[in-house]
Amino acid sequence: MSFDIIGIEAEAYISWAGLTDALEAGHRLPRAEIGDTLLYRARDTLLSRAAWIDGLGQLVKTATIFPGNAGHGLPTVNGAVNLYSDVDGTLAALVDFHLVTKWKTAGDSLLSAKRLARPDSRNILLVGAGTVARNMISAYSSHFPDAQFTVWNRSPAAAQAMTGPRVTATIDLEAAVRAADIICTATMSHEPLIHGAWLQPGTHLDLIGAYRPDMREADDEALRRARLFVDARATTIHHIGELKDPIARGVIAESAVLADFYDMASGTFARHSDAEITIAKNGGGAHLDLMTAAYIAAAYQPLN
Repeated sequence: MSFDIIGIEAEAYISWAGLTDALEAGHRLPRAEIGDTLLYRARDTLLSRAAWIDGLGQLVKTATIFPGNAGHGLPTVNGAVNLYSDVDGTLAALVDFHLVTKWKTAGDSLLSAKRLARPDSRNILLVGAGTVARNMISAYSSHFPDAQFTVWNRSPAAAQAMTGPRVTATIDLEAAVRAADIICTATMSHEPLIHGAWLQPGTHLDLIGAYRPDMREADDEALRRARLFVDARATTIHHIGELKDPIARGVIAESAVLADFYDMASGTFARHSDAEITIAKNGGGAHLDLMTAAYIAAAYQPLN
């Protein structure tokens, strides 16, 4: 049996626009069947995600998430991605885990921003200064070419390390939130960092970081004030604290989530006015990994 091994060199053949087009196309196929398994040891997580999309293929992605690795100079997230043929179920490719995760995670939020942020958005706040935040600079810039970025992090030194020609650091999170057109949170926070009272009319908030039932990045007031969207209802509403917790306490109803990516074709995954506040929860999901890995595999044309 032969299969492709696709590494980081494939980045030369892919683009953010190409990926978001592939994600939209993937959501026009039959709805994905997905299955998640999560195992915990204190703060450490073993996450296995599987997806099958008729007409595209199957994928299994396993990730280990060890927050303590950062203190040892190691990646906090590691794993493996297996892509299988839709025709016969054979292994089609082993795709670099970090490559798929980078492009899936950032592409997911970029697609939401393309649909929900004001087209004239220019001031983008990144909350968190890790790998995901760094990737979002490239992703957002592909669609908002005049964007200026501000970075806030619990450790100011990490935010300062990201500064450059279009990137500045801040220690005043509230002022930065109030001034932002787009806010992107990519943290490991278990307590809300973004307060709804700070959000200004017309703001779009991309929530990336929270992935466990005990994690939050935005407070209840933010959810009450905004029109709410998710990438996938199946992987967010009953699984991630950002929504599961406030729904359980009656802060919002499950129906407050207006649309996910499967609703793009109907036009309901969209901003209605320049004044409204929009929130998109990026929950990921193996079906998005599958769409991303399939796009990378199709685009990758190594030199002979």
